[in-house]
Amino acid sequence: MLAQIIFILALMVAIAAFTISIKKIIRNINLGKPIDRTDHQPERWKNMLKVALGQSKMTARPVAGIMHILVYVGFIIINIEVLEIVIDGIFGTHRVFSFLGSFYNFLIASFEILALLVLLGVFVFLARRLVLQLKRFSGVEMTAWPKSDAIYILVIEVLLMSAFLTMNAADYKLQQAGASHYALAGSFPVSQFILPLLPTDMDTLILIERFCWWFHILGILAFLNYLPFSKHFHIILAFPNTWYAKLTPKGEFNNMETVSHEVKAMLNPSYTPPALDANNKFGAKDVQDLNWVQLMNAYTCTECGRCTSSCPANITGKLLSPRKIMMDTRDRMEEIGRNIDKHGKDYHDGKSLLDDYISREEIWACTTCNACVEACPVNIDPLSIILDLRRYAVMEESNVTGSLNAMFSNIENNGAPWKYSPADRFNWANKED
Repeated sequence: MLAQIIFILALMVAIAAFTISIKKIIRNINLGKPIDRTDHQPERWKNMLKVALGQSKMTARPVAGIMHILVYVGFIIINIEVLEIVIDGIFGTHRVFSFLGSFYNFLIASFEILALLVLLGVFVFLARRLVLQLKRFSGVEMTAWPKSDAIYILVIEVLLMSAFLTMNAADYKLQQAGASHYALAGSFPVSQFILPLLPTDMDTLILIERFCWWFHILGILAFLNYLPFSKHFHIILAFPNTWYAKLTPKGEFNNMETVSHEVKAMLNPSYTPPALDANNKFGAKDVQDLNWVQLMNAYTCTECGRCTSSCPANITGKLLSPRKIMMDTRDRMEEIGRNIDKHGKDYHDGKSLLDDYISREEIWACTTCNACVEACPVNIDPLSIILDLRRYAVMEESNVTGSLNAMFSNIENNGAPWKYSPADRFNWANKED
């Protein structure tokens, strides 16, 4: 009974802590402006199932893609067993689903094979980070915490899968020894090879099995509460992120609603534009000026570096890193969230996303080629944030380079980016050889 009480308390604390963290993240995402992304719902469901569940974009890099699918599928399916563990923990039973007979044996055998595949994938990922030290896992934005975060998750997965297999091995040996409370149940194609490493003493075996059982379930609960503070939160957010992703062609930029109303009023004097919010800005200076989907993008970022490794500006040595854009946006959101918790929602710290986190040099290095958007395995759109920061610099501050100012003047006066008048535009065709 004492073990059941401890288990129920641990479960309740874990769920409560996770709920508090999720509420704060939702609060931070809702700092963004509203946007309607509920159109074309069949296409959105298809997109989510294909990209988030099917991981169709991961296999663009086959080694990482296949290993990620193994880890993802294995970890998710193995944790179906958590349902059995929770029931056992609450009611004091042991392998409560064993009444399923041969199907239960199939499930446990499948879980063990998947656990082995998860370990294989994790060791490959550790080798890529620690031995091969792939370039895309480094960068100015990849400070101590982002690098450590990835390693922590991989180590946690190794420990959880090892505890799962050791628990099964000890359980299997206890079943063979006829220990009470350990009825014959399950099939153990992987953990059976661990049996020679285990002691024969019954009490020691029970201690090992119980320790691994508690370590496995408490590790999963701790992992659940680690996720909101980690880049691995994309395990959850990848699904809504792909559902709400932009469906229009990548090269199609959105019109600014405020500008559209102004143009309509100029072309049609009878048109009355709707009243605008006094705090409305052209473009974005801080995260509150972005929309909530862009802010959810920032929380969904996997920090995998595929966007940055595909960015032509970054490849040629420019300061821009699309991954840094997303990480900076998330860090700024987190900072504002902490300020709200400490000082209230009306507090302003005098900082902004533009300049304090993302520099002008970064946003103007972008070629708007959409390579980062195409490369992202969960349909994140760093370009939309870059464009909104540019729009603020141009339309609110008139703070652009001389060459861009010259281009704007030429477009205004000549209808084209060049300094030639429209009357001289076809002079080249009349030029004699």
